[in-house]
Amino acid sequence: MTTRREFIGITAGAMALYAAGLRAVEGADKPLKILFLGGTGFLGPHQIRYALARGHEVTMFNRGSNTGMYGDQVEELMGNRDANIDSGLSALHGERQWDVVIDNSGYVPRHVKDSVELLKDRCQRYLYVSTVAVYDFGIGAEVFPEDAKLADLEDPTVEEVNGETYGPLKAVCDRIVQDALGEKATIVRPTYVVGPGDHTDRFTYWVDRVNRGGEVLAPTRPGVTAQWVDARDLCPWIVTLAENDTAGVYNAAGPAAPFTREGLMWGLRAMTDKPVTFYWPTEDLVEEYEINQPMMSAREGSLFFDNAASMAAGLHYRSLAETAADTLSWWHEQPEERRANPRRWPSSEKENEVIARIRQSI
Repeated sequence: MTTRREFIGITAGAMALYAAGLRAVEGADKPLKILFLGGTGFLGPHQIRYALARGHEVTMFNRGSNTGMYGDQVEELMGNRDANIDSGLSALHGERQWDVVIDNSGYVPRHVKDSVELLKDRCQRYLYVSTVAVYDFGIGAEVFPEDAKLADLEDPTVEEVNGETYGPLKAVCDRIVQDALGEKATIVRPTYVVGPGDHTDRFTYWVDRVNRGGEVLAPTRPGVTAQWVDARDLCPWIVTLAENDTAGVYNAAGPAAPFTREGLMWGLRAMTDKPVTFYWPTEDLVEEYEINQPMMSAREGSLFFDNAASMAAGLHYRSLAETAADTLSWWHEQPEERRANPRRWPSSEKENEVIARIRQSI
């Protein structure tokens, strides 16, 4: 859980980086009334700052744990996605209408269904931020277009979001939005969202670790496809979809051309002048030492989420070099306490132990 102190540091850094780009943003031809469900996490600030720069009227609904971060530029409605907690969705009751609802915070089907039923006749478009984790990976496919089979939730009463339930729960939410809104629905399914301000520290780990140089424990399965999307590309594009009243389902999975895990590592290697030696472990070795490799599942097969539709709809995927350089700069600007406590990074001790094992076998 991100503390308020951590949040302020994350947001301030991300917004400082974003501010320079906003100076060149032109106003929209038709200002919209946009309701954001959520808005203070990683994606929301990028979206809302861009929407404000475009001249849209922004309302934000959330729990109110970080009020005032947009000053008086954003109307804040407080409540809870869970109708059974505190005032629930009561702040959204009534006849008020919005042009677009952008749902960033729907993880539990019951919550999403309640929001959709309440707002479906009071907006022209409902844009739901889903995830590529919604697909059924048990069917044996390697390429997943937007019409690929979605995962099934084995127990429909489950509401706990964890590593196993996250994808199936979002799949149910995805279906709820599409079934209820039809052509008024837009579904965006991102892969790993990265860049400055990313509080998960997943992509940041590899950027920082390779930049430090030396003997680096690389990911397992170097030939497996790696995909990501920079939040600074994804979030303005989401607002653009809203502006253009664009319907459909989109895999937001960059880069524009396929990368492998090995290609990603060598791309990061090119950004440092320090000597770097990669050691490629087996799945068994990583599991034996219980090493977490951020973004890189030890036994994950080569999956590719088809991104042709997103690019046709105007999503531009910036270069790895730009995303990595900006992420590294942001990370170095974080307080020492923050950098000393990254989320789920493998320890250097375990990394060295595994590298020693690999060297013994060479």
